[in-house]
Amino acid sequence: MMKNIPLYIKIIFGIVLGALWAILSGYLGWQNFTQDWINPFGTIFINLLKLIAIPLILFSIISGIVSLGNPKDLGKLGIRTLILYLFTTVLAVSLGLVLVNTFAPGKALSDEVRTESRIAYELWALHEDVDIRDDIRLSENPVYKELVEKKTEQLNQELKDDLTSKYKSNKKEGPLAALVDLVPVNIFNSLAGNGSMLQIIFFAIFFGIALLYIPSDKAQVVIQFVDGASEVFIKMVDIIMKGAPFFVFALMAGVVNNIAGDNPAKIVEIFKGLGWYALTVLIGLLLMAFVIYPTILKLLVPKRKFFDFLKGISPAQALAFSTSSSAATLPVTFECVEENLGVDKKTAGFVLPIGATVNMDGTSLYQAVAVVFLAQMHMIDLSLGQQITVVLTATLASIGSAAVPSAGIVMLMIVLNSVGLNPAWIAIILPVDRILDMVRTTVNVTGDASVSVIIDEYANRD
Repeated sequence: MMKNIPLYIKIIFGIVLGALWAILSGYLGWQNFTQDWINPFGTIFINLLKLIAIPLILFSIISGIVSLGNPKDLGKLGIRTLILYLFTTVLAVSLGLVLVNTFAPGKALSDEVRTESRIAYELWALHEDVDIRDDIRLSENPVYKELVEKKTEQLNQELKDDLTSKYKSNKKEGPLAALVDLVPVNIFNSLAGNGSMLQIIFFAIFFGIALLYIPSDKAQVVIQFVDGASEVFIKMVDIIMKGAPFFVFALMAGVVNNIAGDNPAKIVEIFKGLGWYALTVLIGLLLMAFVIYPTILKLLVPKRKFFDFLKGISPAQALAFSTSSSAATLPVTFECVEENLGVDKKTAGFVLPIGATVNMDGTSLYQAVAVVFLAQMHMIDLSLGQQITVVLTATLASIGSAAVPSAGIVMLMIVLNSVGLNPAWIAIILPVDRILDMVRTTVNVTGDASVSVIIDEYANRD
């Protein structure tokens, strides 16, 4: 019976049951039991995702670049495709940042919830030796001493005796510091977690491009290994997600238990903030699908009517919405683009598979909104430089996003890490992630189809 229930329904059940358990434990005084015997399984879930995040993005990016073929043979088609995909991705991330800074959904929560979240963040940053780049130090304020002790105990960290001396001093950085930090001194050091995620992405892109230029007989062995390794890590995501209903139950129970404690009324505040967050993401995704893409099509392919385009691509959109997988939708996308929109088979065969790998406009927009929302919730004002880092990381990470359900969650951890935020915060947005995943995948597929129509138009003119 349970086998016939879709995974996302099971995950939703797990989320709801986890929240209900936390509420119940708050009323019955079972917080310690929840913290000691249920929450650890949520931590295991996060650790499993962290375990595969770096190798998944490394091998997926290399595999995606290698799939382009010999760069000398790509010509105008390849250059135009990549530029257009990168342009729409940067546009999507930028739109997400504008919306989340305008609506500020993370600031919709009460001051009490945000203060507790902030103190928990500061304690985490101290424990992980992460720079706190603003001047807020609530954990140093004697007013919050009790709260600091409570949060320290919850996090199982002994930091309350000396909170000030452990803050790292911020060294003065030059204007090109970010560019210098992009290039790793030792890639193995970066892979071990001692460098930035952008360094790993830089190495993966550099390695993939270099691989295209060596003789095919020598490159083939490496390519087969990279493709095989990429498939293995994607399968690991699939295996982990089979246990996701139980894991998200434990994760939600732990997160809500930590936030609410013995006051379950705080849960209402969390879901109020999540509602504004979800609305912000949905507005951005709808603008991409029904304003940005139509505008680009109108400018570059004036004769193409967008309503005809939507009608032609609608079967692929419906499948993308139900499966949350660009890869699973790809055969239907091919059929829609070739038969309904009249795109040449060669163009579609080149543009769409690349799009399923590197064009994740919906996912990138959601990552930008999620990162800033989580920062706002924890009273962290990301600087312009940090938000530019979000744009770069989300854009480059989209290349490595596997075209399978929930891969965006793994990549979100990468983006959070790039600006010094706690990757475990993904648990906060999990309750609304499934529906957003369905919508953002639909936007991804719509973007792929839009680019294929534009590229085909200009290929026919040459």
